[in-house]
Amino acid sequence: MPEAASVPAVRATIGDSEFDRDTAVTRRAPGVYDIDLSAGWTIISAVNGGYLLAVLGRALADALPHADPFTVSAHYLTASQPGPAVVRTDVVRTGRTLSTGQASLFQYDDQGREVERIRVLASYGDLGALPDDVRTTAVPPAIPPIEQCFGPDDGPAPVDGSSAITDRLMLKLDPSTLGWALGQPSGNGEMRAWFGLADGRDADPLSLLLTVDALPPTAFELGLKGWVPTVELTVHVRCRPAPGPLRVSITTRNLAGGFLEEDAEVWDSAGRLVAQSRQLARVRLG
Repeated sequence: MPEAASVPAVRATIGDSEFDRDTAVTRRAPGVYDIDLSAGWTIISAVNGGYLLAVLGRALADALPHADPFTVSAHYLTASQPGPAVVRTDVVRTGRTLSTGQASLFQYDDQGREVERIRVLASYGDLGALPDDVRTTAVPPAIPPIEQCFGPDDGPAPVDGSSAITDRLMLKLDPSTLGWALGQPSGNGEMRAWFGLADGRDADPLSLLLTVDALPPTAFELGLKGWVPTVELTVHVRCRPAPGPLRVSITTRNLAGGFLEEDAEVWDSAGRLVAQSRQLARVRLG
């Protein structure tokens, strides 16, 4: 697989990339963090849910004695907008191998009152301390080589308005899941892609919280258009990803009552399943 086709000549490093700068939080007081949500991670005018999850994930990594997210469950209460926000965290329990905390992100309305945007409950640990044994029936998704896949620059924009987040991603979609871009959605509810950050920064446990929610929604392949806001998202991080592009597979099996589920798997360059997620999202049927 030709990595030169997937990363820039000068690669950003973990801790020194656009993603790290835009998710950095400033501790104001114990358990209280300030951040200016970047407009660079928006779809239309709303901030991407995976980016928001990474912001809260970074705050919890600072608040808890363990650094790596193991499981993160988020409820998205109101749409977040670019601009100032505050994250408030609470330590629920600390243990030898796992620590649990909760966090909420707030922004301000026209009267200066705090409005809660997202609430998270998460358990953190040390991924490096996990045993090496793997017993699984899961297999990596079959995706053509990167040079045979297509990115946002190769076709029409998937949604009307701003999709600034696409400029920050290395996203190459499997042609068999691109019928929606040609006006011929397959109806299968599947998205598969090679994934990375546009500046070449390798994946880490925190960036996986973004990865699971960064592909076009499966609703497009079901023949639907427009914004698909997340209601609830749970992510399981299974191990530290190896350097190199990731393979992401997202599927939907059931759309009913204006809501659908999306199940995501993220595989690293070593062929390991490094993250899994499930989310409930709302769709507009009209």
